[in-house]
Amino acid sequence: MFRTAQVISSLNSAIGRAVSWLMLGIVLVQFAVVILRYVFGAGSVWVQESILYMHGFLFLLSAAYALAIDAHVRVDVFYRDASSARKALVDLAGCALFLLPMCAVILWHAWPFVQISWMIREGSRETSGIPALYVLKTAILVYAGLLALQGLALMLRAAAALSGNAPALETFARKEG
Repeated sequence: MFRTAQVISSLNSAIGRAVSWLMLGIVLVQFAVVILRYVFGAGSVWVQESILYMHGFLFLLSAAYALAIDAHVRVDVFYRDASSARKALVDLAGCALFLLPMCAVILWHAWPFVQISWMIREGSRETSGIPALYVLKTAILVYAGLLALQGLALMLRAAAALSGNAPALETFARKEG
């Protein structure tokens, strides 16, 4: 159980670290847009839209990484002074009652829009924009899938901790809340 959770967390951590480089891309491209516009008097809708795409990919694909490294916000009242077992129980219940159902709702409602977007090869509303809006919309499904997978990993880790697995208990002992 705990090993499976570690593998899932490693996958999401690798994805999160990889897409974190998009932040540098956003800064560099935004700088280029400013230079092009105010120094050379030129602009490009495609380049401006690429900033939005990178921003979308960055946040959608790094959400599961944030959960993997325990960077999401939680209610301190239940967590701050809790024992490792109580923290594990709160994480288990939170994932089962809130995170996984939310991911299911996102997947359920986003799927038809993404499917239609792929069918018509939806692109930018601007003629010189990026002709692949369907790829960005697909990232919504990937977001919900990776977040659900990380939620499952958190639940597995919590279940292992509650069953007395020492390494799993250690992960909850280190959490500050």
